[in-house]
Amino acid sequence: MEKNKSSLSELAKSALLPQESMLEIRKGKHQLYIGIPKETSFQENRVPLVPSAVSLLVNNGHEIVIETGAGKSSNFSDNEYSEAGAKIAYDATEVYKADIVLKVAPPSIDELKLMQDKQTLISILQISMQNENYVKQLAKKRITALAYEYLQDKTGIFTIIKAMSEIAGGTAILIAAEYLSSHNHGKGEMLGGVPGIPPTDVVILGAGTVGEFATRAALGLGATVKVFDNSLYKLRRLQMSIGQRVYTSTINPRVLEKALQTADVAVGAILATEGRSPMVVTEEMVQKMKSGSVIVDVSIDQGGCFETSRVTNHSKPVFKQHDVIHYCVPNIASRVSRTASYALSNIFTPILLSVGDRGGIDGMLVAESGVRHGVYLYKGTVTNKYISEASGMPFRDLDLLMATRF
Repeated sequence: MEKNKSSLSELAKSALLPQESMLEIRKGKHQLYIGIPKETSFQENRVPLVPSAVSLLVNNGHEIVIETGAGKSSNFSDNEYSEAGAKIAYDATEVYKADIVLKVAPPSIDELKLMQDKQTLISILQISMQNENYVKQLAKKRITALAYEYLQDKTGIFTIIKAMSEIAGGTAILIAAEYLSSHNHGKGEMLGGVPGIPPTDVVILGAGTVGEFATRAALGLGATVKVFDNSLYKLRRLQMSIGQRVYTSTINPRVLEKALQTADVAVGAILATEGRSPMVVTEEMVQKMKSGSVIVDVSIDQGGCFETSRVTNHSKPVFKQHDVIHYCVPNIASRVSRTASYALSNIFTPILLSVGDRGGIDGMLVAESGVRHGVYLYKGTVTNKYISEASGMPFRDLDLLMATRF
């Protein structure tokens, strides 16, 4: 009996002693083969993964092949990617042999021909710009496709759209500052203000993410800012977020016209959830603006909110109408491609790591509802109702498709 008590006592003491820490063994870890082709879309300068992200993925056991020159427009060299552990491919065909193809712009028709059966594609979709056969060609190859404009975080925010909107908002004000200066044949004014000189008057249309970050940038430079939006909720949220009182108004044509008459800069940041942006500034309003003032229409991606706006590009970004400078380049984030590439990379990297840790794309989709929201094709089956209507293909609920696999 005493012997048993002694044994129990020793066992209890040993349990209290420091124990060796056991590392968790990850089950089902899957090695990924990721291909990053060079962007072929007109003036698309971004790259989806920066070298530091490639290094992290490679150190986690994944293989990455990147087409030569893919990072050049964002000032990332092939050598940087090679040193990070990526394989440099000198032929796009080799890149499209990867299990996961990661792009910024959607694949062109020629690039679709290079894709393999049952691959995973992650890129923007821009369904309004695709022909009706685009989705059908992906479906024919049983592709699982994620549109990054539909990806959500855990709070339901469209994470990449928000990141690119933040960049576009701040950049819009910097662009306006450039075209107010004499260097770009502007009025020779500094955007902002210094003691003794009236500050620049900036009108911002839209109180969403683009409008908020444009407001932040303009206020930071010392400008006077007026923000217009028909959503009182957005106007209140903007003031709370900015942390100071800013002139705000609903879009009343007479009030807006009066504000534009004294404006040095007008930023169009009204984005539509569906279809075209509302055109809230008429040509007559633009005619009454000050000579040499600047319009930056960020909404041009969806048609623009100024009647005088027309699409320009990074090579010829501006035109003058009624002696008002118009900057109407879609995809403003591509102008600051290195910053935008880091923003994209910060979002894509955790997703790819999750795919690997969860044993493949299916495991990740089961666990990550926000990423699942971005899937519009699952192994060739359309899983997004809007895409189904646009392509004329039958819709299947992704949650039900995933449930049948377990």
